[in-house]
Amino acid sequence: MPSASANYRTLLRTSGAAAFFLPASFGRLGIAMTGIGIVWLVHARTGSYAAAGLVTGGFAVADAVAGPQLGRLVDRFGQARVLPWALGAHAGAVALLLTGAVPDLVAGVLVGATLPQLGALSAARWSALLSGERAAALPTAFALEALANGVSYMAGPALVSVLGAAGRPGAGVLLAAALVIGGGLVLAAQRRTTPPLVGRAERRHAARALLRFAFLLQAALGLALGVFFGAMQVSVTAYAVGHGTPGAAAPLYFASNCTNLVGGLAYGAWRHGGSPRHHQAAAATCLTIACLPLTFLDAPLAVGATLALTGLAVPVLLILTSVLTESSVPRAVLTQAFTWGNSASAAGIAGAAAVAGRMVDAGGAHGGFGVMAGAAAVMTVLALGGLRASSAAEDERP
Repeated sequence: MPSASANYRTLLRTSGAAAFFLPASFGRLGIAMTGIGIVWLVHARTGSYAAAGLVTGGFAVADAVAGPQLGRLVDRFGQARVLPWALGAHAGAVALLLTGAVPDLVAGVLVGATLPQLGALSAARWSALLSGERAAALPTAFALEALANGVSYMAGPALVSVLGAAGRPGAGVLLAAALVIGGGLVLAAQRRTTPPLVGRAERRHAARALLRFAFLLQAALGLALGVFFGAMQVSVTAYAVGHGTPGAAAPLYFASNCTNLVGGLAYGAWRHGGSPRHHQAAAATCLTIACLPLTFLDAPLAVGATLALTGLAVPVLLILTSVLTESSVPRAVLTQAFTWGNSASAAGIAGAAAVAGRMVDAGGAHGGFGVMAGAAAVMTVLALGGLRASSAAEDERP
């Protein structure tokens, strides 16, 4: 089997690939910094974590609701036409937040509503670039996207926290905006790899695909993945605090994040045999089995090792959700489909934080880990249901 680096290097040498992937990755780093940057800025301004949480919540909800609408405009008019306008609006919203010209909650909502989903735009370009005979390379491309996402969400919040701790709470928001706007403008300038547009009639017909079982199943899986992530954030923190070692949360997260990157890297480099639906069902089943010990283990080393095991399966599910989303909808609504998936995951994270918090209050960290295991079990049921439906459809073909 060729090395992982060789596979990814070959992919990035595809004509035009690096030119859109790299700026989108820098922009994605800025996206990962924005939410925590708002927390630091608003807390420094008001002295209240409640106010900071409220503004950040408004930002997240606006991002989840507006993202698919922006994706719809991109599918209709193209990335090169829509992205500069969205980025200009985002720059204005960030300026309002930094200057305090409007209430923080209003500014936070505007920042979220104008934040372009650069990861979805990059994924849509991979789909267009690797169509036809090169479609077999899509899992590797989406693995590369997952790796960029993982690195961004490891490095971005840490960088903002360093700036905030150094007494520059506004610098994190400003740097995040610079990365989003700079990366987005360079991405918009790469017109050669922009996905082709389709006619109005084809778009109207294609929009129905967003209501079909195949796509809704992947959106539901994205929602369950969001629940998994949200419950893990609450549960790991509660576990560390409950053991009197709040600082232990960082190495526990680090263990999971590191294996996350390893799992995504390995899956992207692997020569895939079998169908993506079989892989998805297998990954969800492995994740469920790996989660179960968390509901009763208590030793920090055992919990860390188990979290590391779960980290191996999560990126595979993320990659396969992208692969199966791409194959379940026409190209005319592909950006919308990717952004709806992101919104579903964001909604799952937000909802899980509240549910897992209640479970932790009632039964300690193990109750929160139970929410994680429950989310993984739901993913397994959904993935097996999709596999069964796909097999039935194949059996019905003449």
